This record gives sequence, C-alpha cells and structure tokens, in this order.
Amino acid sequence: MIPAPFFKKNDKMANILITIVSLVIFLVVALLSKIPPPEFPFDFDVHIFAFINAMINSAVALLLIAALWAVKQKRFVLHRNVMMVAIVLSVLFLVFYIGHHLFAGDSKFGDSNHDNILSDAEKAAVGSVRYFYYFILLTHIILAAVILPFILFTAYRALTGEYKRHKKLARYTWPLWFYIAISGVLVYWMISPYYA
Repeated sequence: MIPAPFFKKNDKMANILITIVSLVIFLVVALLSKIPPPEFPFDFDVHIFAFINAMINSAVALLLIAALWAVKQKRFVLHRNVMMVAIVLSVLFLVFYIGHHLFAGDSKFGDSNHDNILSDAEKAAVGSVRYFYYFILLTHIILAAVILPFILFTAYRALTGEYKRHKKLARYTWPLWFYIAISGVLVYWMISPYYA
C-alpha cells in the first residue's frame, strides 16, 4: 500500500527550510574545530558520545538495509517508518557528535602516547594503515558535509507523495548515506584507541 502524503507540497518553503537547516548545521559542525574544548562540568568520559555515535551509525546502516528491503517488497508504509527512525537517529547522532567534539576536541590517528603530537615513531608504528584511515575519514567528512540536504529533499519528496522524484533522489542518497554510516563506524573503530 502506498502511503498518503504526509505534508501538503510547498517547494518554496521546503527549499528555504532545508537550505537554512543544512547551512546552520554545516556551519556549527565546521566551527567546532575552531572552539577550544571547555572542561566537561562532570566527572565523565566524553568519549562515550563517540561510542554512542558508532552504535547509532551501525543502527542507521541496518535501518537503511531494512528500508531498502521493505521498498523492494513493496511494503511502502514499513519503508517510510523505518526511514523516519533512521532520520531521528541521525538527529541524535548530530547531538552526540557536537557534544563529543565540543568537549573532547580532536584526536590524532597513531598518537599512542596521547600528547596530541604525532611523532615519527608513532607514524612508523601505524605504517600505511594511516593512509587508509585518512582516506576513509576524508571521504566520510566530505560526504557527511553534503548529504544532509539530499536526505531532507529525498524525505520531503516522499512525505509529499512525489514518489517518482523521491525514487530518483533516493538512488543517490541511499548509497551515500549508507557509506557515511558504515565509514563512521570504521573511523570510530580505528581512532578510538587514540582517544586521550
């Protein structure tokens, strides 16, 4: 069964809102690296935020697979509901991501003594794995920076009942979002030993 439209179509308002939300989130995330991390007000391991995000990314990847299966089975209401959960989890991800980067700052891959300086010996210890890590990290960051408006426009097209346009966008949005979710888990797994 094809679900009824959830919203009345208003492309002008959608364009404005999606553009504003995407730009604000992009700017907030971009500025995080410019803000020196303040002391966390409690005795608390702020890296738990990164662990939670790895779990959220894992869940989002599984939900994306489930949503793809549902749409292939023509279970469109299930598809919509699973995708809405994926979007809600992605919003939670953003909250924890900001919390982690605000209070933990940056970590360097290979910095085994946690002094935030990557020595030649530390570089040699991780070897060429470092290049693989930076490739995954760079592609993850770039795609994560540009995916948000695509996700929002894809969801908007579905929620307004424009299923052909939704399907066209989803052909690009789904694999990029899936890659971001999987690479996010991989980045966490590789960088977490170097958290101070």
